[in-house]
Amino acid sequence: MDLSTLIGLSTGILLIVIATVVGGTPAAFFDLPAMLIVVGGTAAVTAVSFTASELASAWRSIIRTFSKPKIGPRDAAFLIMRLAERSRRNSILALQGNLPELQGEPFLKKAVQLVRDGTEVEDIEKLLTSELNAMVDRHRKSAAVLRRAAEVAPAMGLIGTLVGLVQMLGRLDDPSTIGPAMAVALLTTFWGAVLANMVFMPLANKMERNSNEEALVNSVYTLGAASIGRKENPRHLEALINTLLPPAHRIQYFD
Repeated sequence: MDLSTLIGLSTGILLIVIATVVGGTPAAFFDLPAMLIVVGGTAAVTAVSFTASELASAWRSIIRTFSKPKIGPRDAAFLIMRLAERSRRNSILALQGNLPELQGEPFLKKAVQLVRDGTEVEDIEKLLTSELNAMVDRHRKSAAVLRRAAEVAPAMGLIGTLVGLVQMLGRLDDPSTIGPAMAVALLTTFWGAVLANMVFMPLANKMERNSNEEALVNSVYTLGAASIGRKENPRHLEALINTLLPPAHRIQYFD
């Protein structure tokens, strides 16, 4: 589990719960009409903006934000360097023995298979770059779903506020209806702001952060596969990889 995502989201929700308990009756903050307007309305309007496949992909991406990336850029750099050194010391065909241990890294496994099969380096770079771009585009669309939901939630809260005010003004002759109508008016704004700023936007930002890191890892793999295909010296590959990595993640494989 990615503890920063889990702890951050849980802490935010817990603080709101504590505030409702300390300040009054927690049940007063849970109104069915208000929740239907905000949650149901946000889901419906967001769904209109995207296709079913994009929504399904976004849901899978949301689930993945609660998991730590399998491998970071620095570890990916050391992994591809070990493969490059083995290929240089033995032969490209020796990489066949590394394929079983790459089951958890499908992008790298595909890159190694292309190199092992003797695919032209230019074709390797084109294929891997195309797959990398497709992955980035897929993640961008998933983050766009959350950002759209973050835009819609406050708007649905405003709509709920107007609904509650209309109900209240239309029944001023019956004082017993004023309270429930005001609850809808205020709670829709409250839940719209909470969902947008404490759930949707943070998850969208985390999704983009994870996407950028995965793109960097796969760029390292692409650079390494091309270098192995050209049979370059691993020391040269190390220098190339360090041009991609931020200073804090640069490696010193041979020192």
